[in-house]
Amino acid sequence: MVRRARWSPGLDGPDETMLPSSTVVIDDLISRCTFPPAGTTVTCALSGGPDSAALVALAVHADLDVTAVHVDHGLRASSSVDVAAAERIADRLGVAVRIERASIDHGSNLEARARTARHALIGPEAMWGHTADDQAETVLLALLRGSGSTGVSAIAPGHRHPILALRRTDTHALCTHLGLDPVLDPTNADPRFLRNRVRDELLPLMADLARRDVAPLLARTADLVRDDDRLLDEQAESIDPTDARALAMAPVSLARRAVRQWLTVDGYPPDSAGVERVLDVARGVDVACEVAGVGRIERSHQTLRRA
Repeated sequence: MVRRARWSPGLDGPDETMLPSSTVVIDDLISRCTFPPAGTTVTCALSGGPDSAALVALAVHADLDVTAVHVDHGLRASSSVDVAAAERIADRLGVAVRIERASIDHGSNLEARARTARHALIGPEAMWGHTADDQAETVLLALLRGSGSTGVSAIAPGHRHPILALRRTDTHALCTHLGLDPVLDPTNADPRFLRNRVRDELLPLMADLARRDVAPLLARTADLVRDDDRLLDEQAESIDPTDARALAMAPVSLARRAVRQWLTVDGYPPDSAGVERVLDVARGVDVACEVAGVGRIERSHQTLRRA
């Protein structure tokens, strides 16, 4: 592992008077992050874009032992440009970089499949460069999909998402300040993807209607809903989801959560329709049902089990 020098404002970057001080003073940015203690060994996802580049730079400045990982999905002819950018950024910051390659075919649910592949290759404890703007988009996407409070609570802050309180203006300005030269993913402007339309159309419209920047409001909503969601999850843990009678008699909001907790696979809970079918089995409306991604749920002698 290469020993890294601590970055400081102004290192090989433009004159600070050329940029707003609030977005280039690294110590100010660090104070808004949720990194683990100095010396901790961490893995950072590095796409080569401004957010992930800023994540790695700030992690280095926080005196963490950083390894960057870039995943090449091979979906674009220019993906080699992203690989080169990731290697260049890692080299400039003095961190080791690992390049992984995923085999993803074009088709339905492309974003979700690519995300699953990234997480599998980078690892479950990796740090991600999601910002407050990503948080706002995630809240709106959850609302559009009818995800309920768990979805609206969006991205949980903490060590895995240490720059969640920063804005994209912060990460872009930091990259400019440090001369990191990140790449911009052209798919981020593709209107085929709902998130891009939320970013480019819905959020600007909401800001116009509200006459203010709505991203902080949406992030605050996520924080409030997440606190309530955790409390309800704790209460739902007292319910045995395999006990059909207990499930049928419980308040429906807690019963749904108990079923979701029971049938979550690899971090992905069953969809709402599947949860309702399981509750119908518990209530005696049906004797069995199918749940996508889980399989068959049956009731026998007031006990639910996976077939």
